[in-house]
Amino acid sequence: MAGLFVKLIVCPLTVILASYLFPNVNYTALYQPIIVGLVLAVAAHMMEVFLLKEGTFWLSTAMDFIAATLIVYFVSLFQAANVTFFGAILTAILLTLTEIVQHRWLIRSGRTQKAPQE
Repeated sequence: MAGLFVKLIVCPLTVILASYLFPNVNYTALYQPIIVGLVLAVAAHMMEVFLLKEGTFWLSTAMDFIAATLIVYFVSLFQAANVTFFGAILTAILLTLTEIVQHRWLIRSGRTQKAPQE
């Protein structure tokens, strides 16, 4: 659950940062990248719950990159917002860098351990 709380803060901030860094990621209002970031946070958390464990670090990270690219590109369909596919890729790269740090923290702290099925 700690991973979700971190993502709910980090993902929107990363999308906001991307909108300032990259000329092909343009949002007209602050709520737009926040909404995209919240969708990303929930999707990334669900992917971690189902995929992330000690042997799937890189698979989970790659899947996060692909999902982030598609989510940023397709969820950014707000009126007057403009995100190109390349802009979505650049934003996904930033998000993936934050995910690498979070994945390592979750694995090392044992927070990816699934409860045994009874």
